[in-house]
Amino acid sequence: MNLISSENSYAGNLIAGLRDIELQKNRYQFRFNMERLGEIIAYELSKSLNYVEKDFVTPLGSSSVKVCSDRLVLATILRAGLPFYQGLARLFDGAAHAFIGAYRAPHEGLEDIHINLEYRATPNLEDSVLIVADPMLATGKSLVEACHSLMKQGKPSKVCIVSAIASQPGVDYVKEQLPDCELWIGALDPLLNEKGYIVPGLGDAGDLSFGEKL
Repeated sequence: MNLISSENSYAGNLIAGLRDIELQKNRYQFRFNMERLGEIIAYELSKSLNYVEKDFVTPLGSSSVKVCSDRLVLATILRAGLPFYQGLARLFDGAAHAFIGAYRAPHEGLEDIHINLEYRATPNLEDSVLIVADPMLATGKSLVEACHSLMKQGKPSKVCIVSAIASQPGVDYVKEQLPDCELWIGALDPLLNEKGYIVPGLGDAGDLSFGEKL
């Protein structure tokens, strides 16, 4: 697991802003902080990709530059993932894109959580690097279901899961279900409450970004 908060960087300021209950009242600022954090984590992830050296002509000569040789597919789970995904999309500007519609069915407790998948749009994933943006890795169940659904469209060469904040139980579940994936996490929190929310976390990222849903 690659934990961004384990080293000093400006990502810590953005995570602090996302958690701050007063700053959360400004939806635009919350979305903007989530986007910027996504861009920072994307940059860190980009160091793990494959590169080839290519020659380019400039107005004054030529230059040899290392460029990413992987075929990237960037995926997210609607709707909460959109701001975080947008930050990754800004850096990975040549990526193809995939989208999943998923939500938790009504449930009593953690053991009863069931995920409904109702929408999937994806390119062929064969031999691609699949980067799945999920801002809050809570139980991990919706993320795992989304990944399994996406991978019906081809086997990626690598799967990278990117989250702003994750719970330790969620990380453990994802590692168990998707043992070959790479995890890129902004901050890691220890607990889930009885409703399956990350503690201390930051609340509902979708509601904080776009307003409360019915």
